[in-house]
Amino acid sequence: MLNISDNKIKLQQLDQYEAVKNLTNRPHYKILNKIIAGVSIIGIIALFLPWTQNISGTGAVTTLKPSQRPQSIQSIISGRIEKWYVQEGDFVKKGDTILFISEIKEDYMDPNLVQNTKSQIDAKKQSLQSYGSKVSTLLEQIQAIEREKVLKLEQAQNKIKQSVLKIESDSMDLVAVKTQLKIATTQYNRSVQLNKEGLKPLTDIEEKRLKLQEVEAKIITQENKYLISKNELINAKVEINRISAEYTEKVSKANSEKFTALSSQFETDVQVSKLENLYANYSIRNGMYYIKASQNGYINRALQSGLGETVKEGTPIATIMPSDYDIAVETFVNPIDLPLLAKGEKVRVWFDGWPTIVFSGWPNMSYGTFGGEIVAIENFISVNGKYRVLIAPDKNEDKWPVQLSIGAGAQTIALLDNVPVWFELWRTLNGFPPNYYKPSPTITTEKK
Repeated sequence: MLNISDNKIKLQQLDQYEAVKNLTNRPHYKILNKIIAGVSIIGIIALFLPWTQNISGTGAVTTLKPSQRPQSIQSIISGRIEKWYVQEGDFVKKGDTILFISEIKEDYMDPNLVQNTKSQIDAKKQSLQSYGSKVSTLLEQIQAIEREKVLKLEQAQNKIKQSVLKIESDSMDLVAVKTQLKIATTQYNRSVQLNKEGLKPLTDIEEKRLKLQEVEAKIITQENKYLISKNELINAKVEINRISAEYTEKVSKANSEKFTALSSQFETDVQVSKLENLYANYSIRNGMYYIKASQNGYINRALQSGLGETVKEGTPIATIMPSDYDIAVETFVNPIDLPLLAKGEKVRVWFDGWPTIVFSGWPNMSYGTFGGEIVAIENFISVNGKYRVLIAPDKNEDKWPVQLSIGAGAQTIALLDNVPVWFELWRTLNGFPPNYYKPSPTITTEKK
Protein backbone atom coordinates (compact mmCIF):
# COMPACT_ATOMS: atom_id res chain seq x y z
CA MET A 1 0.00 0.00 0.00
CA LEU A 2 1.44 3.41 -0.98
CA ASN A 3 2.25 5.73 1.88
CA ILE A 4 0.92 9.03 0.41
CA SER A 5 -0.76 10.42 3.51
CA ASP A 6 0.49 11.55 6.86
CA ASN A 7 -2.57 10.22 8.66
CA LYS A 8 -1.89 7.15 10.74
CA ILE A 9 -4.31 4.25 10.93
CA LYS A 10 -4.85 2.93 14.42
CA LEU A 11 -5.54 -0.83 14.66
CA GLN A 12 -8.24 -1.80 17.11
CA GLN A 13 -7.55 -4.66 19.54
CA LEU A 14 -10.25 -7.35 19.50
CA ASP A 15 -9.65 -8.24 23.11
CA GLN A 16 -11.36 -5.05 24.24
CA TYR A 17 -14.68 -6.29 23.02
CA GLU A 18 -16.80 -8.34 25.41
CA ALA A 19 -18.14 -10.70 22.72
CA VAL A 20 -14.63 -11.70 21.72
CA LYS A 21 -13.70 -12.28 25.33
CA ASN A 22 -16.68 -14.58 25.77
CA LEU A 23 -15.74 -16.62 22.71
CA THR A 24 -12.18 -17.18 23.83
CA ASN A 25 -13.24 -18.21 27.28
CA ARG A 26 -15.57 -21.02 26.19
CA PRO A 27 -14.29 -24.47 27.54
CA HIS A 28 -14.96 -26.69 24.46
CA TYR A 29 -12.47 -24.66 22.41
CA LYS A 30 -9.82 -25.41 24.92
CA ILE A 31 -10.63 -29.11 24.74
CA LEU A 32 -10.51 -29.03 20.96
CA ASN A 33 -7.15 -27.31 21.02
CA LYS A 34 -5.83 -29.95 23.38
CA ILE A 35 -7.16 -32.71 21.13
CA ILE A 36 -5.55 -31.15 18.09
CA ALA A 37 -2.29 -30.75 19.93
CA GLY A 38 -2.45 -34.33 21.21
CA VAL A 39 -3.25 -35.76 17.79
CA SER A 40 -0.41 -33.75 16.30
CA ILE A 41 2.01 -35.05 18.89
CA ILE A 42 0.78 -38.63 18.36
CA GLY A 43 1.06 -38.20 14.57
CA ILE A 44 4.60 -36.92 14.91
CA ILE A 45 5.48 -39.87 17.19
CA ALA A 46 3.79 -42.31 14.75
CA LEU A 47 6.04 -41.05 11.97
CA PHE A 48 8.96 -42.59 13.83
CA LEU A 49 7.31 -45.97 14.40
CA PRO A 50 8.81 -48.98 12.54
CA TRP A 51 7.11 -49.97 9.30
CA THR A 52 7.75 -53.23 7.45
CA GLN A 53 8.15 -52.72 3.74
CA ASN A 54 6.39 -55.36 1.66
CA ILE A 55 5.51 -56.55 -1.82
CA SER A 56 1.95 -57.67 -2.41
CA GLY A 57 0.76 -60.21 -4.94
CA THR A 58 -2.26 -62.26 -5.91
CA GLY A 59 -2.38 -65.90 -6.90
CA ALA A 60 -3.99 -69.24 -6.22
CA VAL A 61 -3.49 -72.42 -4.25
CA THR A 62 -1.46 -75.10 -6.05
CA THR A 63 0.82 -78.02 -5.17
CA LEU A 64 4.49 -77.89 -4.34
CA LYS A 65 5.61 -80.67 -6.72
CA PRO A 66 4.62 -80.93 -10.40
CA SER A 67 3.76 -84.62 -9.97
CA GLN A 68 1.11 -83.71 -7.38
CA ARG A 69 -0.88 -81.37 -9.60
CA PRO A 70 -4.01 -82.35 -11.53
CA GLN A 71 -3.01 -84.14 -14.70
CA SER A 72 -4.64 -85.78 -17.67
CA ILE A 73 -4.60 -89.48 -18.45
CA GLN A 74 -3.74 -90.03 -22.11
CA SER A 75 -3.91 -92.96 -24.50
CA ILE A 76 -0.52 -94.01 -25.84
CA ILE A 77 -2.05 -95.76 -28.88
CA SER A 78 -5.02 -95.14 -31.11
CA GLY A 79 -8.13 -97.14 -30.35
CA ARG A 80 -11.87 -97.30 -29.85
CA ILE A 81 -13.43 -97.00 -26.39
CA GLU A 82 -15.07 -100.28 -25.45
CA LYS A 83 -15.69 -100.11 -21.68
CA TRP A 84 -15.39 -97.68 -18.77
CA TYR A 85 -14.46 -99.06 -15.34
CA VAL A 86 -14.75 -95.79 -13.34
CA GLN A 87 -16.91 -92.71 -13.16
CA GLU A 88 -16.25 -89.12 -12.18
CA GLY A 89 -15.44 -88.70 -8.50
CA ASP A 90 -14.18 -92.28 -7.98
CA PHE A 91 -11.00 -92.87 -6.03
CA VAL A 92 -8.47 -95.02 -7.89
CA LYS A 93 -5.16 -96.51 -6.88
CA LYS A 94 -2.05 -96.65 -8.98
CA GLY A 95 -2.45 -99.38 -11.61
CA ASP A 96 -6.27 -99.53 -11.46
CA THR A 97 -7.95 -99.91 -14.85
CA ILE A 98 -9.84 -96.83 -16.01
CA LEU A 99 -11.11 -97.98 -19.41
CA PHE A 100 -10.52 -100.53 -22.16
CA ILE A 101 -9.94 -99.68 -25.82
CA SER A 102 -9.82 -101.95 -28.87
CA GLU A 103 -7.50 -101.90 -31.87
CA ILE A 104 -8.36 -99.84 -34.97
CA LYS A 105 -5.16 -100.23 -37.03
CA GLU A 106 -5.22 -103.08 -39.55
CA ASP A 107 -1.56 -103.98 -38.88
CA TYR A 108 -2.45 -105.10 -35.35
CA MET A 109 -5.93 -106.56 -35.74
CA ASP A 110 -4.78 -110.20 -35.89
CA PRO A 111 -5.79 -111.75 -32.53
CA ASN A 112 -2.92 -114.28 -32.83
CA LEU A 113 -0.32 -111.67 -33.78
CA VAL A 114 1.85 -112.23 -30.73
CA GLN A 115 1.73 -116.03 -30.99
CA ASN A 116 2.51 -115.96 -34.72
CA THR A 117 5.44 -113.67 -34.14
CA LYS A 118 6.70 -116.03 -31.44
CA SER A 119 6.47 -118.97 -33.89
CA GLN A 120 8.46 -117.00 -36.46
CA ILE A 121 11.12 -116.30 -33.86
CA ASP A 122 11.39 -120.01 -32.97
CA ALA A 123 11.67 -120.99 -36.67
CA LYS A 124 14.36 -118.38 -37.30
CA LYS A 125 16.28 -119.54 -34.22
CA GLN A 126 16.27 -123.12 -35.54
CA SER A 127 17.50 -121.83 -38.90
CA LEU A 128 20.19 -119.92 -37.04
CA GLN A 129 21.28 -123.11 -35.28
CA SER A 130 21.39 -124.93 -38.64
CA TYR A 131 23.68 -122.30 -40.10
CA GLY A 132 25.85 -122.56 -37.01
CA SER A 133 26.11 -126.35 -37.42
CA LYS A 134 26.96 -125.91 -41.10
CA VAL A 135 29.74 -123.49 -40.25
CA SER A 136 31.15 -125.93 -37.69
CA THR A 137 31.03 -128.77 -40.23
CA LEU A 138 32.82 -126.67 -42.83
CA LEU A 139 35.50 -125.75 -40.29
CA GLU A 140 36.10 -129.44 -39.59
CA GLN A 141 36.18 -130.14 -43.33
CA ILE A 142 38.76 -127.40 -43.85
CA GLN A 143 40.91 -128.84 -41.06
CA ALA A 144 40.67 -132.32 -42.62
CA ILE A 145 41.68 -130.93 -46.03
CA GLU A 146 44.66 -129.15 -44.46
CA ARG A 147 45.79 -132.38 -42.75
CA GLU A 148 45.39 -134.35 -46.00
CA LYS A 149 47.35 -131.67 -47.84
CA VAL A 150 50.23 -132.01 -45.38
CA LEU A 151 50.32 -135.79 -45.82
CA LYS A 152 50.18 -135.52 -49.61
CA LEU A 153 53.00 -133.02 -49.62
CA GLU A 154 55.11 -135.27 -47.38
CA GLN A 155 54.42 -138.16 -49.75
CA ALA A 156 55.48 -136.06 -52.74
CA GLN A 157 58.62 -134.91 -50.92
CA ASN A 158 59.53 -138.54 -50.22
CA LYS A 159 59.02 -139.33 -53.88
CA ILE A 160 61.35 -136.52 -54.83
CA LYS A 161 63.96 -137.87 -52.46
CA GLN A 162 63.54 -141.33 -53.99
CA SER A 163 63.91 -139.87 -57.48
CA VAL A 164 67.07 -138.04 -56.46
CA LEU A 165 68.55 -141.22 -54.99
CA LYS A 166 67.56 -143.19 -58.08
CA ILE A 167 69.21 -140.59 -60.31
CA GLU A 168 72.40 -140.91 -58.28
CA SER A 169 72.23 -144.72 -58.52
CA ASP A 170 71.60 -144.63 -62.30
CA SER A 171 74.38 -142.09 -62.70
CA MET A 172 76.81 -144.40 -60.92
CA ASP A 173 75.65 -147.33 -63.02
CA LEU A 174 76.16 -145.27 -66.18
CA VAL A 175 79.69 -144.38 -65.10
CA ALA A 176 80.38 -148.09 -64.43
CA VAL A 177 79.03 -149.07 -67.85
CA LYS A 178 81.16 -146.41 -69.49
CA THR A 179 84.17 -147.86 -67.69
CA GLN A 180 83.24 -151.33 -68.91
CA LEU A 181 82.97 -149.91 -72.46
CA LYS A 182 86.50 -148.53 -72.25
CA ILE A 183 87.77 -151.85 -70.96
CA ALA A 184 85.91 -153.80 -73.65
CA THR A 185 87.24 -151.46 -76.37
CA THR A 186 90.80 -151.79 -75.06
CA GLN A 187 90.51 -155.59 -74.91
CA TYR A 188 89.06 -155.70 -78.42
CA ASN A 189 91.86 -153.57 -79.86
CA ARG A 190 94.49 -155.64 -78.04
CA SER A 191 92.99 -158.89 -79.40
CA VAL A 192 93.05 -157.50 -82.95
CA GLN A 193 96.68 -156.48 -82.53
CA LEU A 194 97.66 -159.84 -81.12
CA ASN A 195 95.79 -161.62 -83.91
CA LYS A 196 97.76 -159.69 -86.45
CA GLU A 197 100.92 -160.78 -84.70
CA GLY A 198 99.57 -164.33 -84.66
CA LEU A 199 99.38 -164.58 -80.97
CA LYS A 200 95.59 -164.71 -80.63
CA PRO A 201 93.16 -166.78 -82.63
CA LEU A 202 90.27 -165.23 -84.58
CA THR A 203 87.74 -166.66 -82.16
CA ASP A 204 89.14 -164.54 -79.40
CA ILE A 205 88.64 -161.43 -81.53
CA GLU A 206 85.04 -162.41 -82.14
CA GLU A 207 84.44 -162.93 -78.39
CA LYS A 208 85.90 -159.51 -77.60
CA ARG A 209 83.80 -157.91 -80.39
CA LEU A 210 80.64 -159.57 -79.00
CA LYS A 211 81.43 -158.37 -75.51
CA LEU A 212 82.06 -154.86 -76.84
CA GLN A 213 78.70 -154.83 -78.57
CA GLU A 214 76.99 -156.03 -75.38
CA VAL A 215 78.64 -153.22 -73.38
CA GLU A 216 77.63 -150.64 -76.03
CA ALA A 217 74.02 -151.87 -75.88
CA LYS A 218 74.13 -151.80 -72.07
CA ILE A 219 75.34 -148.20 -71.96
CA ILE A 220 72.39 -147.11 -74.13
CA THR A 221 70.02 -148.90 -71.74
CA GLN A 222 71.69 -147.29 -68.73
CA GLU A 223 71.52 -143.81 -70.26
CA ASN A 224 67.82 -144.40 -70.90
CA LYS A 225 67.29 -145.40 -67.27
CA TYR A 226 69.22 -142.29 -66.14
CA LEU A 227 67.00 -140.04 -68.22
CA ILE A 228 63.89 -141.82 -66.94
CA SER A 229 65.02 -141.15 -63.33
CA LYS A 230 65.50 -137.45 -64.13
CA ASN A 231 62.06 -137.36 -65.69
CA GLU A 232 60.60 -138.97 -62.57
CA LEU A 233 62.23 -136.23 -60.43
CA ILE A 234 60.65 -133.56 -62.59
CA ASN A 235 57.28 -135.30 -62.37
CA ALA A 236 57.60 -135.45 -58.55
CA LYS A 237 58.22 -131.70 -58.41
CA VAL A 238 55.25 -131.07 -60.70
CA GLU A 239 53.16 -133.29 -58.44
CA ILE A 240 53.98 -131.10 -55.46
CA ASN A 241 52.72 -128.02 -57.31
CA ARG A 242 49.61 -129.90 -58.41
CA ILE A 243 48.88 -131.03 -54.84
CA SER A 244 49.31 -127.50 -53.51
CA ALA A 245 47.01 -126.09 -56.19
CA GLU A 246 44.43 -128.84 -55.73
CA TYR A 247 44.15 -128.52 -51.97
CA THR A 248 44.28 -124.72 -52.10
CA GLU A 249 41.25 -124.89 -54.38
CA LYS A 250 39.48 -127.28 -51.99
CA VAL A 251 40.22 -125.05 -48.98
CA SER A 252 39.09 -121.93 -50.87
CA LYS A 253 35.86 -123.63 -51.87
CA ALA A 254 35.22 -124.75 -48.30
CA ASN A 255 36.02 -121.24 -46.99
CA SER A 256 33.65 -119.75 -49.55
CA GLU A 257 30.87 -122.05 -48.36
CA LYS A 258 31.77 -121.20 -44.75
CA PHE A 259 31.57 -117.45 -45.37
CA THR A 260 28.28 -117.91 -47.21
CA ALA A 261 26.93 -119.84 -44.24
CA LEU A 262 28.25 -117.15 -41.85
CA SER A 263 26.59 -114.43 -43.93
CA SER A 264 23.30 -116.31 -43.85
CA GLN A 265 23.78 -116.87 -40.11
CA PHE A 266 24.31 -113.16 -39.47
CA GLU A 267 21.31 -112.23 -41.63
CA THR A 268 19.18 -114.73 -39.74
CA ASP A 269 20.47 -113.33 -36.46
CA VAL A 270 19.39 -109.83 -37.57
CA GLN A 271 15.98 -111.19 -38.54
CA VAL A 272 15.67 -112.87 -35.14
CA SER A 273 16.51 -109.58 -33.41
CA LYS A 274 13.92 -107.74 -35.49
CA LEU A 275 11.29 -110.36 -34.77
CA GLU A 276 12.08 -110.27 -31.04
CA ASN A 277 11.74 -106.47 -31.15
CA LEU A 278 8.37 -106.83 -32.89
CA TYR A 279 7.32 -109.48 -30.39
CA ALA A 280 8.18 -107.19 -27.47
CA ASN A 281 6.37 -104.27 -29.12
CA TYR A 282 3.28 -106.37 -29.80
CA SER A 283 3.28 -107.70 -26.23
CA ILE A 284 3.61 -104.19 -24.79
CA ARG A 285 0.92 -102.91 -27.16
CA ASN A 286 -1.48 -105.59 -25.94
CA GLY A 287 -1.05 -104.22 -22.41
CA MET A 288 -1.82 -100.69 -23.62
CA TYR A 289 -5.41 -101.57 -24.44
CA TYR A 290 -6.13 -101.23 -20.70
CA ILE A 291 -5.53 -97.60 -19.70
CA LYS A 292 -4.53 -97.49 -16.04
CA ALA A 293 -4.12 -94.85 -13.35
CA SER A 294 -0.60 -93.49 -13.00
CA GLN A 295 -1.00 -92.70 -9.27
CA ASN A 296 -3.47 -92.64 -6.41
CA GLY A 297 -6.12 -89.98 -6.81
CA TYR A 298 -9.65 -88.99 -7.75
CA ILE A 299 -11.12 -88.96 -11.24
CA ASN A 300 -12.14 -85.34 -11.70
CA ARG A 301 -13.58 -85.35 -15.18
CA ALA A 302 -13.99 -87.72 -18.14
CA LEU A 303 -12.84 -85.83 -21.23
CA GLN A 304 -14.03 -88.57 -23.61
CA SER A 305 -17.54 -89.94 -23.22
CA GLY A 306 -19.59 -92.81 -24.57
CA LEU A 307 -18.66 -96.16 -26.10
CA GLY A 308 -17.33 -96.74 -29.59
CA GLU A 309 -15.66 -93.32 -29.72
CA THR A 310 -12.27 -93.33 -31.45
CA VAL A 311 -9.29 -91.68 -29.79
CA LYS A 312 -5.84 -91.01 -31.20
CA GLU A 313 -2.53 -91.51 -29.45
CA GLY A 314 -1.79 -88.71 -26.98
CA THR A 315 -5.47 -87.75 -26.66
CA PRO A 316 -6.46 -86.80 -23.05
CA ILE A 317 -9.19 -89.14 -21.81
CA ALA A 318 -9.68 -88.15 -18.17
CA THR A 319 -8.17 -85.91 -15.49
CA ILE A 320 -6.99 -87.19 -12.12
CA MET A 321 -6.23 -85.26 -8.94
CA PRO A 322 -3.59 -86.95 -6.73
CA SER A 323 -4.84 -87.80 -3.25
CA ASP A 324 -1.53 -87.06 -1.55
CA TYR A 325 0.00 -83.66 -2.20
CA ASP A 326 1.94 -80.86 -0.54
CA ILE A 327 0.02 -77.61 -0.75
CA ALA A 328 1.61 -74.36 -1.93
CA VAL A 329 0.64 -70.96 -3.33
CA GLU A 330 1.67 -69.51 -6.65
CA THR A 331 1.59 -65.71 -6.71
CA PHE A 332 2.51 -63.12 -9.31
CA VAL A 333 4.53 -59.97 -8.66
CA ASN A 334 5.36 -56.96 -10.81
CA PRO A 335 8.67 -56.94 -12.71
CA ILE A 336 9.89 -53.95 -10.68
CA ASP A 337 9.57 -55.99 -7.46
CA LEU A 338 11.30 -59.13 -8.77
CA PRO A 339 14.89 -58.14 -7.80
CA LEU A 340 13.72 -57.62 -4.20
CA LEU A 341 12.67 -61.27 -3.77
CA ALA A 342 14.91 -64.19 -2.89
CA LYS A 343 14.51 -67.85 -2.08
CA GLY A 344 13.94 -68.47 1.62
CA GLU A 345 12.29 -65.09 2.23
CA LYS A 346 9.30 -65.06 4.59
CA VAL A 347 5.84 -64.29 3.19
CA ARG A 348 2.41 -63.75 4.77
CA VAL A 349 -0.49 -65.47 3.01
CA TRP A 350 -4.27 -65.24 3.43
CA PHE A 351 -6.88 -67.16 1.49
CA ASP A 352 -10.23 -66.27 -0.04
CA GLY A 353 -13.12 -67.26 2.19
CA TRP A 354 -11.11 -67.06 5.43
CA PRO A 355 -11.70 -64.09 7.75
CA THR A 356 -8.66 -61.83 7.88
CA ILE A 357 -7.59 -58.45 9.23
CA VAL A 358 -4.41 -57.38 7.46
CA PHE A 359 -2.00 -54.59 8.42
CA SER A 360 0.62 -54.74 5.69
CA GLY A 361 3.13 -52.56 7.55
CA TRP A 362 2.64 -54.36 10.90
CA PRO A 363 2.39 -58.08 10.04
CA ASN A 364 2.46 -59.10 13.69
CA MET A 365 -0.85 -57.28 14.25
CA SER A 366 -2.58 -59.03 11.34
CA TYR A 367 -5.19 -61.71 11.96
CA GLY A 368 -6.01 -64.72 9.77
CA THR A 369 -2.74 -64.76 7.84
CA PHE A 370 -0.43 -67.75 7.55
CA GLY A 371 3.32 -67.97 7.25
CA GLY A 372 4.99 -68.94 4.01
CA GLU A 373 8.46 -69.25 2.51
CA ILE A 374 9.58 -68.61 -1.07
CA VAL A 375 10.90 -71.82 -2.64
CA ALA A 376 11.06 -70.90 -6.35
CA ILE A 377 11.10 -67.74 -8.48
CA GLU A 378 10.38 -67.93 -12.18
CA ASN A 379 12.99 -66.30 -14.41
CA PHE A 380 10.66 -65.79 -17.39
CA ILE A 381 7.73 -63.44 -17.44
CA SER A 382 4.24 -64.96 -17.57
CA VAL A 383 1.50 -64.18 -20.07
CA ASN A 384 -0.08 -61.74 -17.58
CA GLY A 385 3.05 -59.55 -17.60
CA LYS A 386 4.18 -60.60 -14.11
CA TYR A 387 6.64 -63.08 -12.63
CA ARG A 388 5.50 -66.26 -10.92
CA VAL A 389 6.66 -67.03 -7.38
CA LEU A 390 6.03 -70.35 -5.60
CA ILE A 391 5.43 -70.24 -1.83
CA ALA A 392 5.48 -73.22 0.54
CA PRO A 393 4.15 -73.32 4.12
CA ASP A 394 6.53 -72.09 6.81
CA LYS A 395 7.36 -75.05 9.02
CA ASN A 396 8.02 -72.80 12.00
CA GLU A 397 4.47 -71.40 12.05
CA ASP A 398 0.92 -72.73 12.19
CA LYS A 399 -0.12 -75.19 9.50
CA TRP A 400 -2.28 -74.03 6.64
CA PRO A 401 -5.98 -75.05 6.71
CA VAL A 402 -6.58 -78.61 5.54
CA GLN A 403 -9.86 -77.51 3.95
CA LEU A 404 -8.04 -75.57 1.22
CA SER A 405 -8.71 -76.81 -2.30
CA ILE A 406 -6.46 -76.56 -5.33
CA GLY A 407 -7.23 -73.42 -7.32
CA ALA A 408 -8.59 -71.35 -4.44
CA GLY A 409 -7.63 -67.66 -4.48
CA ALA A 410 -4.86 -66.34 -2.28
CA GLN A 411 -3.08 -63.05 -1.59
CA THR A 412 0.48 -62.64 -0.38
CA ILE A 413 2.71 -60.06 1.22
CA ALA A 414 6.48 -60.50 0.99
CA LEU A 415 8.13 -58.91 4.02
CA LEU A 416 11.17 -56.71 3.35
CA ASP A 417 13.19 -54.25 5.43
CA ASN A 418 11.97 -52.38 8.54
CA VAL A 419 11.93 -48.57 8.08
CA PRO A 420 10.28 -45.60 9.87
CA VAL A 421 6.79 -44.58 8.80
CA TRP A 422 7.97 -41.16 7.61
CA PHE A 423 10.51 -42.86 5.29
CA GLU A 424 7.83 -45.12 3.81
CA LEU A 425 5.55 -42.10 3.20
CA TRP A 426 8.41 -40.19 1.60
CA ARG A 427 9.33 -43.23 -0.58
CA THR A 428 5.74 -43.71 -1.69
CA LEU A 429 5.22 -40.05 -2.56
CA ASN A 430 8.41 -40.02 -4.62
CA GLY A 431 7.69 -43.38 -6.32
CA PHE A 432 10.91 -45.03 -5.12
CA PRO A 433 11.08 -48.87 -4.82
CA PRO A 434 11.44 -50.53 -1.42
CA ASN A 435 14.86 -51.08 0.05
CA TYR A 436 16.77 -53.99 -1.45
CA TYR A 437 16.84 -56.68 1.16
CA LYS A 438 18.13 -60.23 1.34
CA PRO A 439 17.52 -62.67 4.18
CA SER A 440 20.66 -63.58 6.09
CA PRO A 441 21.95 -66.98 5.01
CA THR A 442 21.83 -69.81 7.48
CA ILE A 443 25.29 -71.02 8.50
CA THR A 444 25.53 -74.75 9.00
CA THR A 445 28.50 -76.42 10.64
CA GLU A 446 29.60 -79.79 9.40
CA LYS A 447 30.01 -82.60 11.88
CA LYS A 448 33.51 -84.00 11.92
